Amino acid sequence: MIRTVAASRPARAGAALVGVAGLLALAGCAGVSNGAAGQSSKSASGSSGSTYADGSYTAEGTYATPETVETINVTVALESDTITEVDVTGDPQRPESEKYQAEFIGGIEGEVVGKDIDEIAVSRVAGSSLTSGGFNQAIEQIKQQAAA
Repeated sequence: MIRTVAASRPARAGAALVGVAGLLALAGCAGVSNGAAGQSSKSASGSSGSTYADGSYTAEGTYATPETVETINVTVALESDTITEVDVTGDPQRPESEKYQAEFIGGIEGEVVGKDIDEIAVSRVAGSSLTSGGFNQAIEQIKQQAAA
């Protein structure tokens, strides 16, 4: 006969509370803006009829993984509101993050180059879904920097 012992009610309630707190923490990180981020490396020339000034812009985005909070730096070149170049660099804290950031960096150019910056909202690139949150955060900061 196999006998199983269920966890006590307080232990189950505590585990549920920890799970909910973890979800809220991850959800809260999605909207957090890094105050030091958003530094511009502009070489704006302005373009008539565009919402954003032409130039090169850099911003930092963060995203939460189950183990850490990761950071990526995003640089885009804009011309008539269109992304003409993108460069993403990461500083992964864990081996898993290094793997997913590398996959994201390898696939992001094909997702955004040649597209209007207002149409950019990546969700999953080359199997990496969490890195997208940091990228989208950086793009929002770049839009603010480039606003004509």
